[in-house]
Amino acid sequence: MRIAVPAETEANETRVAATPETVKKFAGLGADVVVQRGAGLASGVTDEEYEKAGAALASSAADAVADADIVLKVRRPANGDLSAYKRGALVVSIMDPYGQDAALAAMAEAGVSSFAMEFMPRITRAQVMDVLSSQANIAGYRAVIDGTAEYGRALPMMMTAAGTVPAARIFIMGVGVAGLQAIATARRLGAIVTATDVRPATKEQVESLGAKFLAVEDEEFLQAQTAGGYAKEMSKEYQAKQAALTASHIAKQDIVITTALIPGRPAPKLISAEMVASMRPGSVIVDLAVERGGNCELAKPGEIFVTHNGVKIVGHLNVPGRLAATSSSLYAKNLWSFVETMIDKEKKEVAVKWDDELVKATLLTRDGAIVHPNFAPKA
Repeated sequence: MRIAVPAETEANETRVAATPETVKKFAGLGADVVVQRGAGLASGVTDEEYEKAGAALASSAADAVADADIVLKVRRPANGDLSAYKRGALVVSIMDPYGQDAALAAMAEAGVSSFAMEFMPRITRAQVMDVLSSQANIAGYRAVIDGTAEYGRALPMMMTAAGTVPAARIFIMGVGVAGLQAIATARRLGAIVTATDVRPATKEQVESLGAKFLAVEDEEFLQAQTAGGYAKEMSKEYQAKQAALTASHIAKQDIVITTALIPGRPAPKLISAEMVASMRPGSVIVDLAVERGGNCELAKPGEIFVTHNGVKIVGHLNVPGRLAATSSSLYAKNLWSFVETMIDKEKKEVAVKWDDELVKATLLTRDGAIVHPNFAPKA
């Protein structure tokens, strides 16, 4: 049984899919682990550390994945790289499949069994495999740090002989995992924190962290959560009411962090150009949804945009990758927890239980076909 860890090739991707810790665990199951040279350098892991953990080193991605039974990645393989993969190999990564018909077709044509880690169901046994939560947690923390760095003022209230420094006001829009971590981090740094979300269950969570909840709590709000715990897309009428409520609030904030995403859809627009214009010079907006079109109308992917009135809009890409060592450590553990369920511990070989609910939820392609019900061609 051979497990390969090629280096990531996508721009701005600094994470790696395995750490020395998980390499040791895979080796303990009888796997031969092959890591491409330099794969972990951006995450602070040297080739020597992988070798000490029991991995062999390959000079290229093609050499790493050659004859591999399992390939671990952060991002899905590029179409041009799939020719080096063995037919029937398991490819486990964040696949980002929405709107990527050509990429899915290429994986099917290559004959690999591809698994999208972001489709892991949110059930108790899969919590340790939940890459969305592990990476969003890091993103929420980093968003506060990035926002604070751009703000250029202190966050906590300080009472000094020279005078009192008022506490900064931070507003979190979207209270998923990233939003909750942002709230907790901002509170630890001493800011006055408010937060909003369309899901009613988040109100108690926000208040338990010492922040104030802000939302239009009407009948639609009470029904605004899917069975899987995700936010539903709200009606235009509700969005208008919520926008009116938040517009005056945003004008008083020093830092606004937006985290709202709906799986498979463009990010909802929460902050208009008019709202940005109402903010004070030196205020900061950190848009964590910028890769999906952004929650802020003026956000620019990969840029820190300064508006005419001096508001900074931070649009960093791959925010978890800005803390690559930490996010890689968590992501690698997510992969380990999932992949080890597909290995026969006694025979020390790959043994996928194709009827397992975790497998069925994450499997995109198999045996030359796209098999996930959300992406399979219609009959």
